[in-house]
Amino acid sequence: MTVVGLYDDIFLAHHEWRHPERPERLQAIRNLLRECGMMDDMEWPRVHSAEPEQIFAVHDESLWRQVQRLSAQGGGRFDADTYVNAFSFDAACHAAGAAIQAVDAALGGAESAIALVRPPGHHATAQRAMGFCLFNNVAVAAQHALDHHGLERVLILDWDVHHGNGTQDIFYEEPRVFFLSIHQFPFYPGTGHWREQGRGAGAGTTLNVPLSGGFGDESYTLIWEHLVEPVIQNVRPQLVLLSAGFDAHWRDPLAGMRLTIGGYHQLAQRLRAAADGVGAPVAAVLEGGYDLEAIAHGTLATIKGLTGQPLAQDPLGAGQPHREPDIRPLLLRLRDSHPLGEGMRNKD
Repeated sequence: MTVVGLYDDIFLAHHEWRHPERPERLQAIRNLLRECGMMDDMEWPRVHSAEPEQIFAVHDESLWRQVQRLSAQGGGRFDADTYVNAFSFDAACHAAGAAIQAVDAALGGAESAIALVRPPGHHATAQRAMGFCLFNNVAVAAQHALDHHGLERVLILDWDVHHGNGTQDIFYEEPRVFFLSIHQFPFYPGTGHWREQGRGAGAGTTLNVPLSGGFGDESYTLIWEHLVEPVIQNVRPQLVLLSAGFDAHWRDPLAGMRLTIGGYHQLAQRLRAAADGVGAPVAAVLEGGYDLEAIAHGTLATIKGLTGQPLAQDPLGAGQPHREPDIRPLLLRLRDSHPLGEGMRNKD
């Protein structure tokens, strides 16, 4: 088993006092991987900074120069949530580079690859840094797969609790990239309605699954059965990229979903099985998640799920008993409104 992890200490240098997107998030993940022995079982190649041209492939050069200039000046802000310090430019370039290397590893035969990076990326649009994100790591990685590896079909699955508006924005008219986002709605950043399905040549290559609060393992399993797995079977991607946020966990302080660690493990297992069914490797890129135990155990559970390893127990449990909302009306609406709907009808 070859599992490749991408990490660099520069990711810890991007920080701001009392900000929820803090270095301890990565430290918690790394500590747990070390404690359980997973760290020694993984390969950890040196992370290289993305080249400017690789970032320019999805971002305006002006954004790159803004981040560089603010960092050189010692820091600054793009908005109330999104900061730059003296190390942020290097951290952001290395985060994009780590995502690229995760793609290279997955396409090179690794069983799985995961980029443990900060700052996260999926809110960064082509022109704008926002939502804690400076450069869109998973978008840079997907474009690298198209340009460098010559792929024709890439699927990005974003299970972060916040909609990946930047990823959608970048690929909204790109027919070679299918973007599937499962997120809380209405919620930050305000995008991700089910009617947003792509435009122009990319019409039908975006599928948003907007959820009110309170959905958990049972509903996410139905989403996999009715949407995620049929999409993979129909799109037949040559690579699956997972924007792996862990803020849909019930303990996360910034959201209202109810996933468990066991739920993440099951979803990762099923994602891997569906990807294997079409011969697609899987690479993951860390996004959000703000409870330290939840992000650490969620990452470990995802790695185990993607590599076929069992999860002995859910160390955090399921929280208070709750009844999930009925997700079936939304599933039917998505099936009936999306161009891929006919391909989902075998999952009634």
